[in-house]
Amino acid sequence: MKIVKFGGSSIASPDKIKSVIEILRPMVRSEPIAVVFSAFGGVTDALIAISTLAWEGNPGYKLHLEQIEKRHLSAVRELINVQHQSGVLAQVKYVFNELEDILHGVFLVKERTLRTLDYVMSFGERLSAYIITEVLKNSSIPAEFLDARDLVQTDNHFGHAKVDFNASTQRIREYFQRHNELQIITGFIGTSESGETTTLGRSGSDYTASIFAGALNASSMEIWTDVDGMMTADPRKVKKAFNVKEMTYEEAMELSHFGAKVLFPSTIQPALANKIPIWIKNTFNPSFSGTRISAEAKERNFMIKGISSMDNIHLLSVQGSGLVGVVGVSMRLFATLAREKINVILISQASSEHSICFAVEEGFSKQAKTAIEGEFQYEIQNGEMEGAKIEKELAIVAIVGENMKHNPGTSGRMFNALGKNGINVSAIAQGSSELNISSVIRQADVTKALNVLHEAFFLSDHKVLNLFLVGTGLIGKTLLRMIHDQFVKLARENHLEVNVVAVANSTRMLFDETGLNPDSCVDRMKKEGEPMGMRFFFDRMCSLNLSNSIFVDCTASEEVTDFYEPVLSANISIVSPNKKANSGPLVKYMSLKSIAFKRGARFLYETNVGAGLPVINTMNDLLLSGDKVIRIEAVLSGTLNYIFSAFTGGRCFHDVVKEAKEKGYTEPDPRDDLRGVDVARKTLILAREIGLPLELKDIAVENLVPENCRGEMTMDEFYMNLARHDASFEELRKQAAEKKEKLRYLAVLENGRTDIRLASVGESHPFYSLSGSDNIILLTTERYHERPMVIRGPGAGAEVTAAGVFADIIRIGNYAST
Repeated sequence: MKIVKFGGSSIASPDKIKSVIEILRPMVRSEPIAVVFSAFGGVTDALIAISTLAWEGNPGYKLHLEQIEKRHLSAVRELINVQHQSGVLAQVKYVFNELEDILHGVFLVKERTLRTLDYVMSFGERLSAYIITEVLKNSSIPAEFLDARDLVQTDNHFGHAKVDFNASTQRIREYFQRHNELQIITGFIGTSESGETTTLGRSGSDYTASIFAGALNASSMEIWTDVDGMMTADPRKVKKAFNVKEMTYEEAMELSHFGAKVLFPSTIQPALANKIPIWIKNTFNPSFSGTRISAEAKERNFMIKGISSMDNIHLLSVQGSGLVGVVGVSMRLFATLAREKINVILISQASSEHSICFAVEEGFSKQAKTAIEGEFQYEIQNGEMEGAKIEKELAIVAIVGENMKHNPGTSGRMFNALGKNGINVSAIAQGSSELNISSVIRQADVTKALNVLHEAFFLSDHKVLNLFLVGTGLIGKTLLRMIHDQFVKLARENHLEVNVVAVANSTRMLFDETGLNPDSCVDRMKKEGEPMGMRFFFDRMCSLNLSNSIFVDCTASEEVTDFYEPVLSANISIVSPNKKANSGPLVKYMSLKSIAFKRGARFLYETNVGAGLPVINTMNDLLLSGDKVIRIEAVLSGTLNYIFSAFTGGRCFHDVVKEAKEKGYTEPDPRDDLRGVDVARKTLILAREIGLPLELKDIAVENLVPENCRGEMTMDEFYMNLARHDASFEELRKQAAEKKEKLRYLAVLENGRTDIRLASVGESHPFYSLSGSDNIILLTTERYHERPMVIRGPGAGAEVTAAGVFADIIRIGNYAST
């Protein structure tokens, strides 16, 4: 004998009922089965809502009742041949007349007891099982309707009746000895000793199936629902959740206790007691194997079997010196809660015995607080104990799996993943069985926590990075193109998936949590985007609360850098070529460093100094290993290096500057490059990285913009005025050439001082052969003293800068994997 159960979603419409009939047809031929049905999808909730309207004296309940009646009558007409419909329709109508009388009584007296509510709810299963029995008969499958109230004996705890297994088992066995036809059983309901209808509580139909399976010593029990079995996490919250092929009864109970709604603990108990395997199958994907739950699970691919959560939890804490070493405090505490019929979900106690905290459903926290403070009123009055404190808007996230037993590192991996994503843990509980580790977190962090834990335990070799990009100019667009071009390779070789969640420019912004196409998102933003404001962008980014979030700033805006501190404080990493933050006030630079360290967020800005050159990382690695920087000598402007490399005999200086602008090497206003401020900012950042507490005003810099070229003017006017100084620049070039030297715009940092100016270097100097837009940095350190370390390469252009930004993003992805 096999027991089969179909949930409400499986029979929510006539077409779905037809699919169920086709699933049952081969089963009936192969072995004896009995089938348990829930009410049609949504009917139980509708009956509760209708009874509430009647209870409140709202005559509108009649209209809703008519709609449910029409739904059932329509199902009969669609599923049963016309010549066989009349008797079935009459019986359905008779049942609804009875229900209408009950609801009319509720409406008149404006009273609805739990006893009445149980009776009202029973109509859902009674109707669905009866109709499907008739549909099976009409489909040439002999079947018999079985009202579970005739066999399942319970107490009179209405709303959640307790089953009398001895009496129920005897009745079920005796009944099945006399009835050989296929039994179609009403789920969810039973009968009290006084003969009144009761319900079995949450997942009652599953429970009914398990009761019958245990009583009949079934070979197996199948629960058909709308998912492919037990999943590694809730697929509505974790898109990459997948099916678990096997798990033990204990693992299934732990997961179901903490919110895995496919199965509930009460369902598992009878099957566990009789060692009956449970299969979770998908009505809408019947060929899929589903999940097998049994005493042993051979599948050992992962450290855990699943992650689940329980929402809307309140955490109560009791503490005080009066708890330390006092025998019986815990007994009094939990006995008090038991008297109040308050279920405790999780308990955590400090080893000092100074405090005890426990979690309850949010609707019971005030009642629990009142009861505790009443029980311990004298201890509270004497100052031995504080009043109970309530923390609200919390949830429990639990990881479950027998493979955790004696496997070091499970809890470390869990809390490392949560910590890196800024998820604070309020309480922790783990049993000695090592089957479950539960943590209490903010309700707002549940989805994020489930995703980061799923990634840590099931996709540890695969990371999703969620990018929020501000700035879609040359660098931003180039970065998006690189992400698009490298997506497949990154996923295949680096196990990184870069998900662009948002893009923005100075006027528009566009968000899509599921991911934007990097190749078309800028055009889409211009058409569909909403008005941009950094406050709105920041708030939206934080509200999404996605794991592994990275804020990418490809602007030169100080308004954007003003948000770096709150971004890092929200545990969102930052990647930026924007120098404004790190070259601004020293106190802000130090604050950003401090926040990033404390919050565990990454703040990467390699492209602040040498575009794509590994300057900052290389220098920091030297410092971390104990080396000391003595001198830095550098050409840090690719633009100025291009200008002075191209400034050869026979060429006018102003023509070279114009050529550099036309090739895209300069800022929109070339004077921004010639002033040397960009080099000063880069030099300041390097100085701060080696520990010098300098401000921008401390950086000595030579301004190459002649006096009459400064101030407000058009570009044509600027070039005209600059041309008047061609002779002066030519004289500098000639003087250098006569000494067989070349002009270079140098930055020197030594002995805590900086010097940025135009100078000439000889053939023996490493900077002599520098060409194009290259940058070069000489690091003289205690280790690299006789022969300084040389870092050289392209230092300007959107391609190399975007590549450097991309490298920082990947670096964060690799960090997230550790």
